[in-house]
Amino acid sequence: MSAPYAAGMVPLSVLDLCPVAEGSTPADALANSLALARHAEALGYRRFWVAEHHNMEGIASAATAVVIAHLAAGTSTIRVGSGGIMLPNHSPLVIAEQFGTLAWLHPARIDLGLGRAPGTDLATVTAMRRRPEASDRFPQDVLELQALLGPARPGQTVRAEPGTGTEVPLWILGSSLFGAQLAAVLGLPFAFASHFAPTQLFQALEIYRERFEPSATLDAPYAMVALNGVAADTDAEARRLFTTVQQAFTNIRRGKRGKQLPPIDDIDAYWSPMEKAQAQHMLGFAVVGGPETVRDGLARAQAATQADEIMITSSIFDPSARRYSYSIIAELAGLAGPDPVLAGAGLAAAAPV
Repeated sequence: MSAPYAAGMVPLSVLDLCPVAEGSTPADALANSLALARHAEALGYRRFWVAEHHNMEGIASAATAVVIAHLAAGTSTIRVGSGGIMLPNHSPLVIAEQFGTLAWLHPARIDLGLGRAPGTDLATVTAMRRRPEASDRFPQDVLELQALLGPARPGQTVRAEPGTGTEVPLWILGSSLFGAQLAAVLGLPFAFASHFAPTQLFQALEIYRERFEPSATLDAPYAMVALNGVAADTDAEARRLFTTVQQAFTNIRRGKRGKQLPPIDDIDAYWSPMEKAQAQHMLGFAVVGGPETVRDGLARAQAATQADEIMITSSIFDPSARRYSYSIIAELAGLAGPDPVLAGAGLAAAAPV
């Protein structure tokens, strides 16, 4: 194995979509995600996030708070959270109650990442009894949620019980400039979804850092970037494993959604030149290859973004290959297993842990 790519490497974390693979069930997906969370914990990854998506046969994390409870109960040190909860789909009070409950069950281990997209199609938004324009209230909803998770105030008539006083760490998620601006104004940590929307990554990071206003949560900006990471013993094997997510993004463009597909030998026979260009653009922030390639790719990503943390998502069909990919990346990054001090800490004034 190659030497670690950077002596002072930033923390690494995991974004998992609880993929339901072809020939499997949601129960299999949730079991595989728990196995991955335990594996990531043992390797020294800082946090393990799952995301809210609806009406998608290939994703088992729609009931995100329930999945977080499952993962947190099956681990002991790694932080577990949402990447994210799509707040326009919910009442801030309900989210405060859910994550307040999680915080009492798993003290100092729960993160609450918030996004303003619906995470689904318009018909499903309607089925959730939410209006599409609900996203316009996202900043106000974030402030309401933050207040509900904060200390009780004199004369407060509506409280999140449990939830009041838990101060679950909030993150603003984004795939555009809006989230960067909001996170900066509120003085909250910011995570950019560059694993599927890299176009405005660098502009968003610049805006967030330049406009950041210190808060009771953070005294300096803290930015996390997400990337697609697939590591294997060779470049060729990693590229083959990566065809699973390439097929998925191609099928989204075709209006076809289904379960996660196994890798294929010739992706160029699967997509058209236009589909290839579209998928490669969306998946452009990726590190795919054998150890040497991944080591260099991670170093370049860190140098280019100056991220405080990197979150890696690996949509690999075979669960064992997915765990092995994270093992390779952990060794390259010099991760040394779980840190009991970090695992038990809250949100520090300088950086979220």
